Formats: sequence, C-alpha cells, structure tokens
Amino acid sequence: MTTIIRAEAAHDFLALVPSLAGFRPERSLVCVAFIGNRTAGVLRFDLPRRVRDRAPLVATIVGTLCRLPGVDALVPIVYTDARFGVGRGMPQRSLLGMLTARAEEAGFLVRDALCRASDGWGSLLDPDTPATGHPLALIDESPVTRLAADVREVASSPSESATLPAAEPDVAARIVDALEQLTGEAHEKTLRRLGVNGDPVALVETLLGREAVHPPLRLAWFLHLASIPALRDAMMLQIGFGVLVGEAAHDDAMNTADRAAELGETVDGFVVREMAAGTLGEVSEMLSRLMIGRSTLRPDVRRVERALALLRQLIANASPAHRVGPLCIAAWLAWSLGRGSAAGAFIDRAIDIDPGHSMAGLLSTLIGSGTLPEWAFSGR
Repeated sequence: MTTIIRAEAAHDFLALVPSLAGFRPERSLVCVAFIGNRTAGVLRFDLPRRVRDRAPLVATIVGTLCRLPGVDALVPIVYTDARFGVGRGMPQRSLLGMLTARAEEAGFLVRDALCRASDGWGSLLDPDTPATGHPLALIDESPVTRLAADVREVASSPSESATLPAAEPDVAARIVDALEQLTGEAHEKTLRRLGVNGDPVALVETLLGREAVHPPLRLAWFLHLASIPALRDAMMLQIGFGVLVGEAAHDDAMNTADRAAELGETVDGFVVREMAAGTLGEVSEMLSRLMIGRSTLRPDVRRVERALALLRQLIANASPAHRVGPLCIAAWLAWSLGRGSAAGAFIDRAIDIDPGHSMAGLLSTLIGSGTLPEWAFSGR
C-alpha cells in the first residue's frame, strides 16, 4: 500500500509544502491530501503534548480525510523543534507510525511520512534515512523553494493572517469621537448623517464595496453594532453568505433579541438553550446551522477576505472595549475558510479582553475542538 518518495524527491516535496499550505508550519502535524497524483488540500493540527492524545488525534485526522471527496492518498509531515540528535533517531516516530497504519487500514495510500526537525529531516518509510537525519540544507537549497516563492507569498505561520497592523492614532481618535456621538444625546442626529448606512444590512454591503477608505462614523457604527450580540451574528453571516442571508438574519436577530429580553436572558444563552431544546424557529434553525458549519452552502471567499482585511484594520484602531465583537466576527470568518489557527488567535485576543464573553467562549469551544464546517467537505 505504500509508495516511498525517496530522498531525492522528498526534500523537494518538503520545500513545496509551505507554498501548498500558505504558511510555514511549526510544531504541527500537516497532512497533504491527494486525489490521484494531484494535491487536494492541506490539513494542519497541533502536535499532541501527551502520549495519550496521539490516538484521538489520529482518529480525527483519518475521519476528516474520509469526509474529503475523492481523496485517496496523503503525506503526513511532522514539524517539530525536537532534534534527531546524535543517533537518537526521528522525533515523533510513534505518532507518524500510528497515523500511517490507521490511514492504510482506512484504504488510503500513504505516499510518504516525513519529519522536519530542528536539525534535520527524514522519512519514516525510507530505511536509508540516517539516524541523524538528512541535512536541512537539501530543503532550503532546493530549486522548488525558489519556484514556490515566485508563485505565492508564504506566511511565516498559520496564524499570521490574524496579525493586526499598527494602530493609526488619528484614525483611532476619530472613531472614538464618532462612537461618543452615536451613543450621546445627539445620537439620532448623528445616525441621520449615516443615511442608508444606518441600516446594518446596507452598512455591511457598503463596507464590502470598492471604497478603500471609510469615514470614521461608518466604522464607529459597525463597531457599535458588533457589540450587540444579535446584530453581530447577523452581520457576520451576511459577510459570509450575502445580502439575502443578511436580511433574513437581521430580521431574525431583532425577533430573537426581543424574545431573549422578555425572558431576561442573553441572546447567546437564549439561542444555545433553544437549540438544545429543539425549539428554534425554521429561520433561526437555518441560521444557527450556518453559524456552526452544519451546511454545505459555502461562504463567498472574496467577501470574507475583504471583510478580514477591513476587520484587522478596524480592530487595530478600536479601543479594547469595542474590540471583542469584531474579534469574534473575524474568528468565525477565518474558521469558515478553514484557518483554524488564525481563528484561534483572534479568539484568544477576545478572551484576553473579556474572559467571560459568551460568544468568544462558544467560538473557542467550536474552534478548539478541531471541528470543520461541512462545506469544507462538499464539492467545489
């Protein structure tokens, strides 16, 4: 069942992986999935810290591969700070062996099983791998490294897309002033200045439009709305799935907020309880399924990418009190594209600001469980 990629080809493959993944893996177990001879995707998982966590991780990986349409082969790769050392052998050999065995039992072709350590690299399936590993220079000096760099800019880590730009003090001050106007005595007059963008649905579409720079008042209004749970979730779904879903989500949000208020509950708590009881309305149920990824309807990647670019700038210029809402939105959007590490980085920031925030806690559980949305497994 095993086809070995010999050292001459394996180091070129390792040089290519960062370009395939879009980041340079660190302390990770990366699985490159194949359909025939064509790469079909890259899965990344944190290396298990304890021996007892290896089997559950392997089961998760094999289960995920089984759900990917057409995938019939893989190359698992360990990236670790550990060392081959002088004759110690390959780090994480047991983990790679366990994954290789389980994947083959499930019917997958394991093309190779590789380890890139801090002082060398090697193949579990190549008996000629030295006990001290092959030199990393073979990877770094591979022609593939230069070719891959020409094709695609590679992030230094999977969470780099969650890195915030430097704050702009002038912009931040203007947003603060605009927020004070929106929540002060003259808020109705200030809202009229927004025109059609006073409507949350119209606001999201404007922010995702062609304008490169948005007025501070518009940005402040988005921040204010993102601090209101029902509207935050509606705008989040609208970004991912379009204006029609946004309109449905906005109407449902208003109804949900009213019902939660009548019962003296938070919106997040109300929705969780209603879902558990199976008493959500039809529209609410559909929207909730979208939110937790139980749908094959795929988010619009271009809209999500534009929103993430805007959100990073907005979060950088917002005061801590107004960052948690947009951080939750950014985390969910990153997760919707399969960027679990970036999503986790956004959520960690949100929890640092407000450890008891209910949506941040829910997203932390969802993302931390390694759950992928169903649309990740549907045909493109």
